[in-house]
Amino acid sequence: MEIRDTSAIVTGGASGLGAATAVRLASDGARVFALDLPTAIAGAPTVLGVTYLGVDVTDAEQVRTAVAAAAGTGPLRTVVNCAGVAPGSRILNKDGSPGDLGLYAEVVSVNLIGTYNVLALAAEQIAKTPELEHGSRGVIINTASIAAFEGQIGQAAYASSKGGVVSLGLPAARDLAQYGIRVCTIAPGVVETPMLAGINEEFQKTLAAGVPFPKRLARPDEFARLARFIVEHDYLNGEVIRMDGALRMAPR
Repeated sequence: MEIRDTSAIVTGGASGLGAATAVRLASDGARVFALDLPTAIAGAPTVLGVTYLGVDVTDAEQVRTAVAAAAGTGPLRTVVNCAGVAPGSRILNKDGSPGDLGLYAEVVSVNLIGTYNVLALAAEQIAKTPELEHGSRGVIINTASIAAFEGQIGQAAYASSKGGVVSLGLPAARDLAQYGIRVCTIAPGVVETPMLAGINEEFQKTLAAGVPFPKRLARPDEFARLARFIVEHDYLNGEVIRMDGALRMAPR
């Protein structure tokens, strides 16, 4: 599917994976709408072809308004869901008490329900977009994590939310096939993003050393290039692609 002269939505688009993807799609000629929280947008760089919209992905009305804005500038054909949070929390605290249920619910709400909310409301609009060759109308790419498969200690909330994103992919692809909408999922490994910035450099080197090859952390632009490849490759559908250098996470 061609990217040039189409509209695209990227959630979490003010930083990290989302920002890199927004830049990549814009450089390929798309009109990109980067959705993120207003606080994140305040620090986002100005990028030609990228329009920032303050949106909470769990809010249906905010997402619906953003989708309408994107579709109003041209055919909406690409959506990349990158918005997410990753706080650590154990099921039982050191004193034996249960972890914070509210935190668990928040992680699932943003990472899984937010992804579904954007997917569903964007699909509603893409389904109205004129058909291309073989009935194609567009593609939605969700972001999971290798934690969906090998969640570590303290990642119960994050891993289960991303596991839900993985499980969402195939039924979503099957549901939306009749409308010519593809759905794929990228499961990144350890990537150099703001989420990782709070970890000390020595521990980052330890993480990189654990990657079989190449022995380094992944870069956001590598995620963006993979997202673009999925957009352009019309036969990729219902698939989960690990981008992790063959890393399989240890318990801690």
